[in-house]
Amino acid sequence: MTTIAQDIPATPIDPFSNEYLLSPYAFHTELRELGPVSYLTKWDSYVVSQYQYVKEVLDQPSVFCSGAGVGISNFKKEPPWRVPSLVLETDPPDHTRNRAVISKTLSPIVLRNLKIQFEAEANLLIDRLLEKRTFDAVTDLAEAFPLKVFADAIGIIPENRENLILYGNMVFNGMGPKNELFLEAMSHAAAVNPWVMHACQRENLSKTGLGIQIYDAVDSGIFTEMEATTLVRSFLSAGIDTTAHAISNAIHSFISFPDQWAKLKANPLLAKSAFEEILRFESPFQTFFRTTTSEANLGGCVIPPNEKVMVILASGNRDPLKWDHPDVFDISRVTVGHLGFGAGIHGCVGQMLARAEVEMLLQVMAKKVASFRFTGEPKRLLHNTLRGFEKLPIELI
Repeated sequence: MTTIAQDIPATPIDPFSNEYLLSPYAFHTELRELGPVSYLTKWDSYVVSQYQYVKEVLDQPSVFCSGAGVGISNFKKEPPWRVPSLVLETDPPDHTRNRAVISKTLSPIVLRNLKIQFEAEANLLIDRLLEKRTFDAVTDLAEAFPLKVFADAIGIIPENRENLILYGNMVFNGMGPKNELFLEAMSHAAAVNPWVMHACQRENLSKTGLGIQIYDAVDSGIFTEMEATTLVRSFLSAGIDTTAHAISNAIHSFISFPDQWAKLKANPLLAKSAFEEILRFESPFQTFFRTTTSEANLGGCVIPPNEKVMVILASGNRDPLKWDHPDVFDISRVTVGHLGFGAGIHGCVGQMLARAEVEMLLQVMAKKVASFRFTGEPKRLLHNTLRGFEKLPIELI
């Protein structure tokens, strides 16, 4: 082991190896034990894995910026593969303006009405799946539900919505290095990118969805037409894949911890706290990057300016210095402060929609589904950024 500046320990751990991606938690423990900051020799990047310092990074956007990209690529040194997100990959003041436009569409009354719609669609979906009984919980449940309710809420055209899954896969695998996962995801770019931009244009959005409201900012002179289209695209990339993986992680967790399913069935109103525990226990969004704008000090470790810093949300969510028995799935746990949606000004802009979707789905399932079991071996998804499943064969009982 070598040392970098200020005695920061270097480590050969590769967070993009198949071994790590399929089973990251032992690696997280090793990284946390190295201290507040360590250095990934393979990727020339610093890494932060303890809860306290993950939170500190997220709460200091002026020091740890997003505008140079939230993946391993530094936009100051190489161009991004797409026009950067106007929310995820910007810094104040632009980020403040852009996020405010999206947040304005998510009023309390809008969210209440959407929850009613989400509950109705959840009932329809679960009734169909109860008739089917055996199915793949990834495609038939976890992906199917947000592709219907989230895309409806934004106002996306119904044709070819499966492109939204491919697009999200591109966005989040694109945060990693140009490995096989990156290249496979990008192999769909020629077809998917034009479809997504077309679907986000004013004339193609539903007149009653949230997306069309973004264009009010064009009419008032805040955005150009192209900026509004890109902002609607930012809405989409935040709302499909991560929610789908959260649902599949929920199913796997409840089958693995049947006492917790019994607890939810006894009180379906625990669905809200159950979702928060799912985000902590099996964070769909495992990690992203920040870039230092100046010399940064974390726990006495000094990181030079213009350096990439990997921020492992999932490790912070299982840090025993923050959580009692962090490797236990417990839907009664007080999860205030978990990092499943990030934190600070760049916390997930669509988190209220995701909460409403999954809460309604879990409530409906708790009322209608006695139990469920695996009918085959679950297959973990290999992904540079997200944690979920490629296949999850189950039977509803």
